Amino acid sequence: METNRTVVGVDTAKRVFQLRWVDMETGEIVDLKLMRTKFLDHFAGRAPCVVAMEACGGSQHWARRLRDLGHEPLLLPGKAVRPFVIGNKNDAHDARAIWRAVHLPGVKTVAVKSEEQQAVLALHRMRQQLVKFRTAQINGLRGLLTEYGEVMPQGRAGMRRDMAGILERVSERLPAMVIETLVEQWSRIDRLDEEIGEIERRIGVWHRGHADSRRIAGIPGVGVLSATALVAAMGDPGAFRSGREFAAWLGLVPRHDGTGGRVRMLGISKRGDRYLRCLLIHGARSVLTSAKAPPAWAVRLAERRSPNVATVALANKTARTVWALLAHDRAYQANFVSQAA
Repeated sequence: METNRTVVGVDTAKRVFQLRWVDMETGEIVDLKLMRTKFLDHFAGRAPCVVAMEACGGSQHWARRLRDLGHEPLLLPGKAVRPFVIGNKNDAHDARAIWRAVHLPGVKTVAVKSEEQQAVLALHRMRQQLVKFRTAQINGLRGLLTEYGEVMPQGRAGMRRDMAGILERVSERLPAMVIETLVEQWSRIDRLDEEIGEIERRIGVWHRGHADSRRIAGIPGVGVLSATALVAAMGDPGAFRSGREFAAWLGLVPRHDGTGGRVRMLGISKRGDRYLRCLLIHGARSVLTSAKAPPAWAVRLAERRSPNVATVALANKTARTVWALLAHDRAYQANFVSQAA
């Protein structure tokens, strides 16, 4: 990285922040420890500089605050910083590693998101957590009832249909305290359904008021959840040079292993956000299995290769289409034919 401004490496924490920079006039290496309450005061009195931090909890907040003060925040992924930690791990070594990593040519940085984008992603994270809780409750309830010979059919619809009769049958031979606890757990699943539905309603409200989210929701396989999560996570489409780079950021491109001039293409890299990748893959699978007219090339690929290969390939194509629509401010056209520049 080439810059005429001072580059400051910052290791953030809950209470104590560690800073490292090189004085451009004297060449002196400065290591400074600051309490959290003094962090912004320090940068408020400094000339504009580049502030590099590792992307972690709270880093987006500090990046926005530093940008308001006139500085240039850079958020580095943890995998770019870790190789530069030499010796035992401590705050000073971490700040030094961040300072070294940001000078690496071509280092990839994490986009700074607005508070609105983070709020939408927070809704998705809370929904995802509640879905995990609900799945755990359902599996736990299934397992407990199986111990008493009551095996329910797969799927929540069958479980909901048979639960009342199952509870009635086991109540004739189990203690009341167990039956009451089973009923409470079943009621908890209903409450989780309501909470998840309310979060989805709020996400839908944001989706209807956001033009970019509505634009990409027209792509087959992209619904409200996928559209809102992708728009909020991507931030500025200009942060990616192409749709392929965006797909690579999501982990939807092949990883490879090569030596001696021979390169082997392996499965997808699975880098980036697992939640976004999951949404795109599930959407692509629904297009291949349920759409009236799925893409012909994907159907032919599914015949030659595994259906999962075709599904991931279609998810990759969807991700590239999402980037193209947002980067070029266009609406989705089903029969669009790209032309060379």
